[in-house]
Amino acid sequence: MTAADDRRVVRRAAARVGLLVGGGSAIALTAGVGILVAVLLSNARREAAHHGAPGGLPGDRVVVDFDDVLPWVLGLGLLGVAVMGLVGWAASRWSVRPLDDALRRQRAFVSDASHELRTPLTALNSRVQIAQRRLARGEPLDDTLDRLRGDADLMDDILTDMLLSAEGAASADGTAAVADGLRAAVTVVGPLAAEAGVAIDIDGGPAGLRAALPPVTLTRVCTALIDNAVSHAPSGSTVSVTARVEGGTVEIRVADAGGGIRPEDRERIFERFARGAESGRRRGFGLGLALVREAATRHGGTIAVESTSPRGTVFLLRLPRAH
Repeated sequence: MTAADDRRVVRRAAARVGLLVGGGSAIALTAGVGILVAVLLSNARREAAHHGAPGGLPGDRVVVDFDDVLPWVLGLGLLGVAVMGLVGWAASRWSVRPLDDALRRQRAFVSDASHELRTPLTALNSRVQIAQRRLARGEPLDDTLDRLRGDADLMDDILTDMLLSAEGAASADGTAAVADGLRAAVTVVGPLAAEAGVAIDIDGGPAGLRAALPPVTLTRVCTALIDNAVSHAPSGSTVSVTARVEGGTVEIRVADAGGGIRPEDRERIFERFARGAESGRRRGFGLGLALVREAATRHGGTIAVESTSPRGTVFLLRLPRAH
């Protein structure tokens, strides 16, 4: 959402609040006056006017007993105050709704960006340590520096993609080479997997296989899935990543040899800030799989737990195939 969109939302909210307060006041005032008039008429009595009295006119005059009407006047006044208080409360809630939405989007973006950059930053830190060790031993640094540059470029791409998504301007027309996206994701998670003693085996599927989403988005979702698998895989095991074609759909499977997922958590783990009973090797915040589902859904795909047992779990990511 752009700044102009935000201003339009605020103006519409202000107009709605003005209509609510004005309409509520008019209705309360009209109803109060109507009830008061009805009470006055119901308690009034007619008396014959004296023709000879100064200023008197022929006919009847209406007489109201003030003691009978006073309780109604006080009651209607208190009721009017209560009604206007209710209208003011509703108007205030209505007026701050755009602010609440903006704050919620801001908090979501901050948490999402922090989570999405967490894995690349951790990998970047590992590569810096590798570069320091190589420098101390007098070994060449060209390969390590190239990977550092790649990690920095990936973080820039991730932030750009998230900013475009937050503004509702994410490119839905981009296509990504599946094998390249998987290799890029493995490059990011590789240092973390090496530290954990976990191997990663990838099969990018048929040559030229492409998915209908931007390359950085494919890298993001695959990085999150592989990172999740590595964090739950025992040392000495292998995380398997395979890509296949099923009709017009690209199917990417990420399998680990972890302890599995409880049946009641199979869907809950895709909710924001939800974590299973096993938290993994690193502390998680329950955002990775939720962001994968959001990104996949936004581009016409799905993510689900295909199978799980004490011997491991397989996640199945389905994405539209690009032709």
